[in-house]
Amino acid sequence: MGTSTAINFQPTGDGKAAITGDFVLLGTEVNPVISALRENGIQVTALHSHMLSEEPRLFFMHFWAIDDAVKLAQGLKAALDKTNSKK
Repeated sequence: MGTSTAINFQPTGDGKAAITGDFVLLGTEVNPVISALRENGIQVTALHSHMLSEEPRLFFMHFWAIDDAVKLAQGLKAALDKTNSKK
């Protein structure tokens, strides 16, 4: 149904990576996740909903960055920690 978070890494050399993907979030998770991504140099490229009347309301946040792979992984973990994802 397309309601899962996707995180993609592509090595670019010299310890760097390009990342892209999207988070599926509840409304209460949107601002904390945006903040975590931005604090770690990861750009939010889109925020929208795919559905009209789902319950609970879901938002899709797309992201992108190129930087040190470890730094990006830590930034994504910081964002994931702001979600209600099962650990």
